[in-house]
Amino acid sequence: MERTMECKVSWNGPSGMSFLAQTGSGHLVTMDGAPDGGGHNLAPRPMEMVLLGTGGCTAYDVVLILKKGREDVRGCDVSLKAERAETEPKVFTKIHFHFTVSGKNLKPGSVERAVALSHDKYCSASIMLAKTAEITHSFEIVAA
Repeated sequence: MERTMECKVSWNGPSGMSFLAQTGSGHLVTMDGAPDGGGHNLAPRPMEMVLLGTGGCTAYDVVLILKKGREDVRGCDVSLKAERAETEPKVFTKIHFHFTVSGKNLKPGSVERAVALSHDKYCSASIMLAKTAEITHSFEIVAA
């Protein structure tokens, strides 16, 4: 069974380079460009949305895997640092994910396994980006 996803992206008009996106799940997101490209810097850039979507995808996986493993996870942050190619297409060439996971008595092996499973099996976004980017990750555990 094929799964589909839809969205609509509309240019907000000739006064700039902002766009309004409506997701298939009914949410609205604005994107804008940098001033040097005609934008007004009023919203995230489209490629920032790709990066933050990837962060959300993998953080979701990590929390879900830890919960299913009956770990007492209380928080999960992921910071992403990406490098892009200098020439067009300016694809991501390196992305580092650093997870800060908090909880009670979290086992380092469980967190490491959750991060690895997300990146190797479940996170569609990071697996797609791995076609052009070197993906690395690290994590720290904070007692909560």
